[in-house]
Amino acid sequence: MRQGLFFAPFDGLADPILLGELAALAETSGWDGVFLWDHLLYRDVTNILDPTVCLAAMATTTTRVALGTMVTPLARRRPAVVARQAVTLDLLSHGRLVLGFGLGEDGPKGELSSFGELTDRVERAGALTEGLEVLTALLSGEPVRHRGAHYLADDVTFLPTSPRTEGIPIWLASRWPNHAPLRRAARYDGVFTIGLDGPEDVGPLRDRVAEFGADLEDFDVVCLARPGDDPAPWADAGATWLLTLLGPYRLEADEVRAVVAAGPAVP
Repeated sequence: MRQGLFFAPFDGLADPILLGELAALAETSGWDGVFLWDHLLYRDVTNILDPTVCLAAMATTTTRVALGTMVTPLARRRPAVVARQAVTLDLLSHGRLVLGFGLGEDGPKGELSSFGELTDRVERAGALTEGLEVLTALLSGEPVRHRGAHYLADDVTFLPTSPRTEGIPIWLASRWPNHAPLRRAARYDGVFTIGLDGPEDVGPLRDRVAEFGADLEDFDVVCLARPGDDPAPWADAGATWLLTLLGPYRLEADEVRAVVAAGPAVP
């Protein structure tokens, strides 16, 4: 099982240079990945940075750790723009990007409605499913002809592609035990799940995505922990990644730096 860090580029971490330094520290401290939230607005948070630009800064200060967003609401992004950004980041990081996607929520701050985005959950789910189809087609480097309910790609080819033969891994967010996001995730490379009661839910989660067609030999089951949590039960239960969540409120650079420097607990 690999272990990563999961925090938002908010408040005391709203500094791309600092994030690059924290990513470098994470690498030397033994973490396997660093993942950033992707928000335009979030509750009472005032200072928020763009995760794509931050990941570029982090890619230049590291050589080993996986980097990615966790998660991007694809329904409020253009798949063509995301595809261009993703390949650029994957080239910059020499093949270390992970793409995390989910439905997103309007929330009390109106993150979707404030900008005229889709707020109906069923519509967003349709846009996410279609957007993933367009995105993965564009990432393939092959000609794409798509005309759907939400997106158009009119005989276009995107080059270059990822430096990895297998392409950029895509993880889909889910809230346990909802079935629809697990069914969607099973078609890709991993599932990032919130709402688990504990490691005892990992087995049923793995069984469910396998029922939906995931090959568990080559599929990531990504779970959340808090600083100080024992990773061993998660590893024993079959999680492939355990992300330590920091924040998201009142993030202070010195407190985050201390957790990063301590490194992951040994399972």
